[in-house]
This record gives sequence, structure tokens and C-alpha cells, in this order.
Amino acid sequence: MREFLLTFISIFLLSSCEDKNKDYLVKIKTEYGDMIVLLYDETPLHKKNFLELARSGEYDSTIFHRVIKNFMIQGGNVAERDGTQENPEDRVPAEIVDGFYHTRGSLAAARQGDQVNPKKMSSSTQFYIVDGQPWKNMVIDMEQLYGRMTELLQDSTNRALIEEYQPIYAARDQDKVMDFMRSKKEMVEQKFGISLTKTGITKNDEAYKAAGGGTPHLDGEYTVFGRVVEGLEVIDKIASVETTFNAQGQKTLPANPITMIMEVIEMKKKEITEKYRYSYE
Repeated sequence: MREFLLTFISIFLLSSCEDKNKDYLVKIKTEYGDMIVLLYDETPLHKKNFLELARSGEYDSTIFHRVIKNFMIQGGNVAERDGTQENPEDRVPAEIVDGFYHTRGSLAAARQGDQVNPKKMSSSTQFYIVDGQPWKNMVIDMEQLYGRMTELLQDSTNRALIEEYQPIYAARDQDKVMDFMRSKKEMVEQKFGISLTKTGITKNDEAYKAAGGGTPHLDGEYTVFGRVVEGLEVIDKIASVETTFNAQGQKTLPANPITMIMEVIEMKKKEITEKYRYSYE
């Protein structure tokens, strides 16, 4: 018996030692491709919760139920799949860490608004992944660009510009209107002798620039607890699908359901650091 206990203790200590050198990533599998997500040690409650749900299969067969191009894709509504309601007592305390921004590819927890949730507690299951505005669009002073373009379009001598704009306006597609405006940035700068490039637009412009964009207005409001380290193109594909109206009358529900399956991947911390440039304390 004594020998058994000693052997058990040795194995336990060895496995504990080995675990300190390993971490876990999560692969989110979809019909549009796979995304591999790294979870931050700095947000331990969210990391533990997400890993437990992924391991148990709770997320499998749930859908991305809210997608908005150049903003985010949201999923993980386990309660809706099961025909139940999320228990408020299961919510996760906020772990909003300065330095974890809503850059493109960031993984964050969905939550109810401040009116009913002043402590910014996170949903126990729902999450979103940032698609975000491209950096090149984020730095354009759209208010000034829109004002200058309005001046030009109201001037009848700019016949070619007006004719180019009219069918775009008639289509009543706001995204295409904004794309048209942005495409005229250099022309407007030259014509009026101004710069339409903004600086200091986020807490950390360099982080957003390096990531290729994001949604900085969400910083400090939601818990960011990880990021997509492989499969960023999948976010764009899902965010761009055709949508229909959900029960709340918002045109954000994918017309064809996009389901997910999750797989937990074990990897050495050293390999994660080398491959994904994440440093452990």
C-alpha cells in the first residue's frame, strides 16, 4: 500500500510539473474554415470557463447567431440551442485588462448592458470575435471627408463626380456609399489642400495598426480574454455572409446557420511563445 501511495504521489507531482510547461489552445471548426484561439492567463476566470465549455462539447452545434461586417461575429448561445435561459448566477465577473484591446481577431465575452449589469459581468457562454474596421478606414476623418464631398456633389460643375455617385446613392446601400466616399479621399485632399488622416484615435494606435484594425470604442467595456492566432480570414468570411432578420428585428442573423465544433489542443508554452508571440509570466 505504501509503495502504491508513493508511486501515485510521484506520478501526480510529475504530471503537475509537466502541466506547468503546457497550455491549451482552442480550435473553432466551421464550414468556412478553422480558427485557432489563444486564451490569456491574465483573464483566468474567462479562460477556465471557455476551456471547460469547449472540452465538454457544450459549444458543439451552436451557431454564430449575430454577424456584422467590419464589426464582429457572435456565438455560443448554448441556452438558446437548448431552449432554456442563461442563469444570471452563472455570469463571469469582469476581467477587463488594460492592454488587451478590441483589435482584429480578439476574443471577448458578450454581456448585458450597463443598465441591468453595471459591473460588466460576462455571459457564461456567449462570446464574440472582432472583425472590425480596417486600419486604413479607421484613420480617415470621415466627418470632414463627408462634409467636403457634400460640397463637391452640390456643385453642378462636378458633373462626372455627380454621375458616378447617383447610382450608388440610389441603391441605398450605406456600405457602398461609405466605400465611395473613402475612394475619393486623395482627390478631396488635393482639391482642398487638407489632410484627412487622423492620429491618436485609440489608446494604442500601434496595436490596432499592427492587427490591421478593430473596434476601439468597445475597449474598457467588455472582457477581452484571447485572440485568434490562426484563421483570421475565416472571421471575414463569416462576417460577410448574407443575413436575415432575427427575433429582435435586426438584420444580423446568418441566412444559413453557421454551426461550430470546438477542439482543445495541448501545446508546450515554449512553442506557443515562439509561434504566436505570447509571453507567460
